Amino acid sequence: MPPFAALAHHRAPRAASKPMRRVVHGVTLHDDYAWLRAKNWQAVIEDPGKVPVDIARYLRSENRYAAAGFRPMKALQKQLIAEMRGRMVEDESAPPWRDGPFLYYERYRKGAQYTLCCRKPAKGAREQIMLDGPKEARGLDYFDIGAVAVSPDHRLMAWAADITGSESYVIRVRELGTGIDHDRLERTSGDIVWGRDGRFFYYIELDASQRPYRVMRHRLGEPQEADAEIYREADSGWFVGLDRTQDDRYAFIDIHDHETTEVLLLDLDDPREVPVPVFPREAGIEYEIDHHEGRLIIRTNHADKNGRKPEDYRILALPVGETDTEKAEVLVDEVPGRAIQSVNVLKNWLIWSTLGEDGPAIHARNWRDGTEKLFRPRAVIGDISGAIGPEYDSAIVRLTFSSPAEPEVTLDHNLDTGEEVILKRQEVPSGHDAAGYTVERAFAPTPDGETVPITILRLASTPLDGTAPCLLYGYGAYGYAMDADFETDRLSLVDRGFIYAIAHIRGGMEKGFRWYREGKREKKINSFRDFLAAADFLVQKGHVAPRRLVAHGVSAGGMLMGGIANMAGDRFAGIVAEVPFVDSLNTILDPNLPLTPPEWVEWGNPIEDVKAFEAMRAYSPYDNIAAKEYPPMFIVGGLTDPRVTYWEPAKFVAKLRATMTGGGPILFRTNMSAGHDGASGRYRQLDDVARVYAFALEVTGTVPALESKGQEFARGSQRRASENRSGP
Repeated sequence: MPPFAALAHHRAPRAASKPMRRVVHGVTLHDDYAWLRAKNWQAVIEDPGKVPVDIARYLRSENRYAAAGFRPMKALQKQLIAEMRGRMVEDESAPPWRDGPFLYYERYRKGAQYTLCCRKPAKGAREQIMLDGPKEARGLDYFDIGAVAVSPDHRLMAWAADITGSESYVIRVRELGTGIDHDRLERTSGDIVWGRDGRFFYYIELDASQRPYRVMRHRLGEPQEADAEIYREADSGWFVGLDRTQDDRYAFIDIHDHETTEVLLLDLDDPREVPVPVFPREAGIEYEIDHHEGRLIIRTNHADKNGRKPEDYRILALPVGETDTEKAEVLVDEVPGRAIQSVNVLKNWLIWSTLGEDGPAIHARNWRDGTEKLFRPRAVIGDISGAIGPEYDSAIVRLTFSSPAEPEVTLDHNLDTGEEVILKRQEVPSGHDAAGYTVERAFAPTPDGETVPITILRLASTPLDGTAPCLLYGYGAYGYAMDADFETDRLSLVDRGFIYAIAHIRGGMEKGFRWYREGKREKKINSFRDFLAAADFLVQKGHVAPRRLVAHGVSAGGMLMGGIANMAGDRFAGIVAEVPFVDSLNTILDPNLPLTPPEWVEWGNPIEDVKAFEAMRAYSPYDNIAAKEYPPMFIVGGLTDPRVTYWEPAKFVAKLRATMTGGGPILFRTNMSAGHDGASGRYRQLDDVARVYAFALEVTGTVPALESKGQEFARGSQRRASENRSGP
């Protein structure tokens, strides 16, 4: 029986074709579904209820069709949700951080969707709930807490919340003694930095296109209209961020695109301070800063004394106010192929993280005697992450270790003494035996001589005889590396005999900055080819059955999915593309859209550059749909998404249905009350995951063979969860 056989009795929606033509660089672009972009799209992102009637009607018809396709798998989805929920701790809590007289932390009530933001005295046990997420979210379809920033005297808390998924946050100020909110600042990015006297704070305001564009200073008790503009970025191609140095000496404004940075310092003691650039803005120069004893500590790719630009970054030290990098002390030199990803400062320790082909690492160096420490994942193929708390005069670095098979272990390492205190071992209430799983790293050769790392997770008992189904995940953009970490959701596939694989394709940073550079702009096609090379390798080596391979990507990874569907869709049993950047060319040709100007350095500027136009036109998924068979596809959008606007997947699906000659089905679901990150709430998010996994099980023919085993697994998960809850 073919996948989604129940849809034989349902007619797939067909969007009206309203031809539109335009000529760009002498090329005629055809766009028959441009009408799906609402003329009032800015208002729709802010308020989904304002979507035009004809567009809403089409999106809902697609939702009904997708629901009909998934209806026969309703029991399976419930089973998957039960399994995934059985692996979650109902009253999960995070280890606290000390900040002055208090310990601050987040936790969940049993069964609650959203967190509680809490504190208690460092020398006492009485808890105060500062922000009750479930209470604040009551009656809302969407709720996301942004920044939660406590004032220097610990009496007030500025907090930000997004209630539409549009990433437009409302900031309020709460008296922690009474729980009463004052002030209300709208259309903000959610970033907050308090002045040292606790009478004002800085925040970032969004423009009409949802871009963070200016830094404002708010004095407590005054209306938003009275707030002072501290900095305005006139170039729409730049993002604006806001942070503070670890020692609380400075606030800083971070202005950047994907390859250039400018940082401006603000004195937190002086509300009249005018922001001062650390370095003049210079194309292609990126840096981030912290402050230590009168010097700025700078992670940067500024050229060295020989004029060589360190592609994988260095760490420098310069006195505040000095702009000549030739006078800088080189604290950490470049190691080609191992990118320096971040730098942090404590009073007695310099801490930085790196990433290369042999995995991530965290480094620490004592400022006084130069003693160094190196931390790596504890598994051969695994992950490590690090964090420091809000206090500057501290020797604690918090480390978290995991692997695709091994749950997280979080500990505090005292850099001065070497003492380690385990704070938390990730619990899997339904039970988990890491020894029952195998994690491998393979390398797929590409036609141009590169090798693509692939992380593979499977049951130790899953045979590598060419019969296993597989979900292959890929992203490959913005220099973002995919971690080899532990995700409990994946086990619902792996425990059913699936191989779960991650293709670390070009466009990420897994092999240093070069790996990123080789997968962007005119070389973006390498990301697509790398993913296909990884897919072919898994089949050729007998890891995966031909035609039982499912591809999965999100956002820029969703564009990847559209691209491989056009290039080689016949190699896949199914493709899942969530919030996919599939109308790439039309979006990057429109400077009025939220992210278009900042994205030109990532993808190229096809408005001004003919070569960039030709390169994007060659791979843009919407523009390369062909009259041929396509595999079953599940495509997801978000109505209030400001990053990948809802009409991108809608247009892609409409054109795909009108053009393809067979195959499918194409299932398209728009979340009508959420944005780029999907549903809010930790349990509602499981619904989204369950649909993806049910799709993968269906198109690989795995459901009938393993359904009874899966039901027994679910019952066992619930039983073990109950036993654990009743234990000590």
